[in-house]
Amino acid sequence: MIPFDGLLFFYIVSLLILPIIIMGLKGKKITNYSMMVNIVMILMIFSSSQKQLGQLVIFYILQLLLVKSYIVIRKRNDSRKILWVMIILSLLPLILVKWGHVISSQPKGFFGFLGVSYLSFKSLQMLIEIYDELIKEVKVLDFTYFMLFFPTISSGPIDRSRRFTEDISKPIEKDEYKLLLKEGILKIFLGVLYKFVIGALIYSLWMSKIGEDKNLLNIVSYMYAYSFYLFFDFAGYSLMAIGLSYIMGIKAPDNFNLPFISKDIKDFWNRWHMSLSFWFRDYFYTRFVMSALKGKWFKSRYTASYIGFILIMTTMGIWHGTEIFYIIYGLYQGCLIVLTDYYQRKSKFHKKNKKKNWYICLTTFVTFNLVCFGFLIFSGYLFK
Repeated sequence: MIPFDGLLFFYIVSLLILPIIIMGLKGKKITNYSMMVNIVMILMIFSSSQKQLGQLVIFYILQLLLVKSYIVIRKRNDSRKILWVMIILSLLPLILVKWGHVISSQPKGFFGFLGVSYLSFKSLQMLIEIYDELIKEVKVLDFTYFMLFFPTISSGPIDRSRRFTEDISKPIEKDEYKLLLKEGILKIFLGVLYKFVIGALIYSLWMSKIGEDKNLLNIVSYMYAYSFYLFFDFAGYSLMAIGLSYIMGIKAPDNFNLPFISKDIKDFWNRWHMSLSFWFRDYFYTRFVMSALKGKWFKSRYTASYIGFILIMTTMGIWHGTEIFYIIYGLYQGCLIVLTDYYQRKSKFHKKNKKKNWYICLTTFVTFNLVCFGFLIFSGYLFK
């Protein structure tokens, strides 16, 4: 069973969350029952593949042991080398997923299950915040619920453990739950509209009808069709996942905020797949730049920042897959951010006109097309 991909999923979820809604509207605690629902749904999602379920269990046990053991170790030793060892061990399953085909006869490697990438980010976040002494205790039940939260297990959004734990720890008043329920239902219906109506129409009436010949007209048509399809399909999924989270008392972070009206590429990454881009910003880019400045690796702080942008976006590209077009996509996005920042810092024309409506419309139009070209690269269409 794939989350949010069929009537059976919605039917089963509707039956299981009905008691949650009733308890929430009565002002009763819903966390314990929500945890039970979560376990049932995880088992049902992975019921079609014992192999994936077994790998999920192995992954979960490994991450739990790493997190619990590192809490003990961090109290006695603040060595960054130990943190790196923990990070590498935590990333090992994801490395096997992305690069397992290199050491295995199987085309897709010998390890991999639904949601492994997103679960890895959750575990890494906890390890890093344990090192920062922001997390000093992790309860097994809280860890399990956070790591295996079924609405977001497949494609996010990527939540933060401290925020998640705060949600499940505090009681929800009746009036507060009414607002969560109302907003959650609205997000689910909007997500259904995005994914199953608009996204499906774009695919069936436009994208699937583009000819196989890669002439300029077909390439341009596919570029725009795929960009809109990707947004409505992914944003629709995210809205449904967030909406269901709200109904379960978890205020999962938003993932999209009108990305196609971004003024520049930096603004775009503050609007597109926000939970992922903010994760890389907080746990990769910021730490790289701070280390570079502290260690005086480069003469200019802008050099450190620009190299950080290139590294973060390339890594994000590789995270999506090891195919060459994902790597090129990451480099493309990194270069766009660097060139945009350089232009905005150096251009007198930009500084003079950046607040004028005509200029904002122009940069929005240019950004939209640069983004769509990036999605064309990401789709792999040019490489087939």
